[in-house]
Amino acid sequence: MTLSSMPSFVPDTIATEAKPIVSEAQMQDAVRTLLLGMGEDPDREGLRDTPKRVVKSLKFLSSGYQMSLDELLNGAVFSENLDEMVLVRDIDLFSSCEHHILPILGKAHVAYIPNGKVIGLSKIARICEMYARRLQVQERLTAQIADALQGLLKPQGVAVVVEATHMCMVMRGVQKPGSWTSTSAMRGAFAGDARTRQEFFNLVAHSAAIR
Repeated sequence: MTLSSMPSFVPDTIATEAKPIVSEAQMQDAVRTLLLGMGEDPDREGLRDTPKRVVKSLKFLSSGYQMSLDELLNGAVFSENLDEMVLVRDIDLFSSCEHHILPILGKAHVAYIPNGKVIGLSKIARICEMYARRLQVQERLTAQIADALQGLLKPQGVAVVVEATHMCMVMRGVQKPGSWTSTSAMRGAFAGDARTRQEFFNLVAHSAAIR
């Protein structure tokens, strides 16, 4: 099956729906307004180029909105007669909380059981990156990764665990450094077969090593 013949498995309304066009100049003006609201002088030497830098940074951190699964995969789906678990673990994730636009830092562990199709391993990391580089909540991010692989490959099952720390909990609010959040999404065999699910959890049960 060629990529061009593959149906649009995972609707991505966030990425495709029409958005109002905002210029870089307007974005920079908004940053200047924020600086003024914080009691700063955006014209002082250290802040003179800050609006430009902030806009550039935000565009990079939200670049997942401009990515699509078709472009990302670039044909890297292959026919293979395999039925054993494929696991990529410790995929670094850098996302942004949609409530405060503060960092979410963590790792993803992604597994699937093929059903006649496999995907290039680097593409699994890129799928994680695409959804991470958007304003997110961790629960949705985890589900999006799982649903993308389930839709693209139609495998026997998909399992995703994301472990992350949220700067909105560390730097503000309850201010609890060292707190981590774990979320999981199970599809197919991983949801229906306790032994398969436990095998996956055993393989990724090394949380202390990533902190």
